[in-house]
Amino acid sequence: MPFLDRQPSQPAPLNLQTVVSPLFEENAYIFALPGSNEALVVDPGFDSDSIEQCLIDRGWRLAAILNTHGHADHIAGNEAMKRAYPRAPLIIGTGDAPMLTDPVLNLSGLAGAPIVSPPADLLVNEGEALDLAGMRLEVLEIPGHSPGHIVFVFRPETGDPIVFGGDVLFRGSIGRTDFPGGSHQTLISGIRKKLFSLPEGTLVYPGHGPVTTVGHEKKTNPYCGG
Repeated sequence: MPFLDRQPSQPAPLNLQTVVSPLFEENAYIFALPGSNEALVVDPGFDSDSIEQCLIDRGWRLAAILNTHGHADHIAGNEAMKRAYPRAPLIIGTGDAPMLTDPVLNLSGLAGAPIVSPPADLLVNEGEALDLAGMRLEVLEIPGHSPGHIVFVFRPETGDPIVFGGDVLFRGSIGRTDFPGGSHQTLISGIRKKLFSLPEGTLVYPGHGPVTTVGHEKKTNPYCGG
């Protein structure tokens, strides 16, 4: 089953679905405000068919495609999404934009299966905000896994923030830093300064694995907590 319910048990301010792509077990998130017919997708991976079917089944129109970073497993579905929803802008951080169209930079060329995404329609940077599908998403730059990695922060009217974090912080782990442009110290610093400054109840939806919270990782993560 490609669709997983990885939402916490309490009522969520978003209607959210997770599509886990095979091979790298990458999480793509499709979400909308309750009652809205406009949705966003974060990091469409290899299983673009399931993402499109999710949108169709729920009667959602795709308002934008968001990439946290430019590695192949997180951008593999960009082309299919743009083909199906050509008016949906493709958005990525400025620092990782070259990776979209360069298989060597996005690591797919090194694996012998080059992946090329359409170029970005919009580049974003630290401190900017996006108003899409009735939601406001703040942009934080947290490099270290990739040179221009960003995360998207949604602050609901009530309750704690929600972070779409890509490959920055995982439940009990962090993103790899041995790829080109990676830096272990830079990643740890960014997590502690930017993510760990958010409320402890902040939900973090990572690029791989289950949802976690800022408070849980601050207390237990062996790489950046304690």
